[in-house]
Amino acid sequence: MKKLIGLFSVVAILLSSCVSKKQFTALQNAHSKTEQELESTQSSLSKTANELDKEKTKVLSLKDKIKYLLKGNEKTLEFIDNLTVLSKSASENVKETLSQLSKKDEYIQHIQSVNSKRDSINLAVAFNLKKVLNNGLNDDDIQVTIEKTVVYISIADKLLFKSGSYEISSRASSILKKVAEVINEQPEMDVIVEGHTDSKILIEKENLNDNWDLSVKRATSIVRVLQNEYEVAPERLIAAGRSSYVPLVENDSPENMAKNRRTKIIIMPKLDQFFELLDAK
Repeated sequence: MKKLIGLFSVVAILLSSCVSKKQFTALQNAHSKTEQELESTQSSLSKTANELDKEKTKVLSLKDKIKYLLKGNEKTLEFIDNLTVLSKSASENVKETLSQLSKKDEYIQHIQSVNSKRDSINLAVAFNLKKVLNNGLNDDDIQVTIEKTVVYISIADKLLFKSGSYEISSRASSILKKVAEVINEQPEMDVIVEGHTDSKILIEKENLNDNWDLSVKRATSIVRVLQNEYEVAPERLIAAGRSSYVPLVENDSPENMAKNRRTKIIIMPKLDQFFELLDAK
């Protein structure tokens, strides 16, 4: 601005002094240049002011972010403190859980050991039974199977009894002798003798009212033979009758009814000994 005033003064002096046309043109050019510089300076000042406003806005935004971060940091520190407490509690819980899992693992291993021993006993009994029965007696009417914890011997009644009777047949002796040999080799096992009939209604006879009577008396007859003739300990023997209510097949033909008339001899671990194995430390 001072330059502009000075320029006007010079122009006035020159005019008053009757300057030459060449000098006047030079003064005009200088004046025009000065106006351009003034406009450029004002534009720069305007840009600078805008940039300054933007910087002020950025500063305010950064201050807000700092406040937010500081507040968040306080929350984070509080959360970390809580996590520390929780971690300690969780660590104790994990230790307790691992301890319990270790005890369970030991118990599972113990159960597996017991089961292995049980299975080994059953396999040995089945092997001996099949070997003895097949040695001189191989009949489709005798089946030896293993199911879970027990060994089953299923014998068709035509090999053991007369029709509709609970009297032992002469052929039964050779079969029961071989079965008794295996039973006596396994003194730690219990023996259940189950009588099964077909669904045909039994004609009443002396001491026989129905198929319940027939199935029980047949089982009892087998038990007596095993005890009295083959010295199987009576405390190991159990006699049971199932009548016609557990058939192998439908009682819809003579062949199927013959399959359902059978005696099952079940050899299994004594329950008290089995539970003692489970409870053993």
